[in-house]
Amino acid sequence: MPHPIMFSDDDFGLAELRRLALGFPVAFEKISWGRPVFCAPKMFAMYGGNLKTDGEMVAFPHSLLVKVDDSDRRSLEQDDRFFFPAYMGPFGWMGLDLTAAAVDWDEVAELLDASFRLVASKKLITQLDER
Repeated sequence: MPHPIMFSDDDFGLAELRRLALGFPVAFEKISWGRPVFCAPKMFAMYGGNLKTDGEMVAFPHSLLVKVDDSDRRSLEQDDRFFFPAYMGPFGWMGLDLTAAAVDWDEVAELLDASFRLVASKKLITQLDER
């Protein structure tokens, strides 16, 4: 049974996130787990996520999930805007709640760039650096 769609095209921040994420070499969007996922060809970002706390799921429908380097994880965990996403957190992912504060889209671009670099091939990273 497929996952239900858990977003609308007019959701807060999604249009800007699409503009940024689809600017990476060979980036494309697909729907996985009912959410927009950005790949190149491996997944480097997702719109929307959940936090599992005390056995309950807490939804963050207007959030960005990105893969983060272990060296960055510690500082992000100190920031209240970030959360450890259910299912993906143990695999190096963090979530940014886009509704927790005014969104710094330059920061979002940096998070996307770092996540892309963690999953993309050397060829794609070279293409990115040559832009």
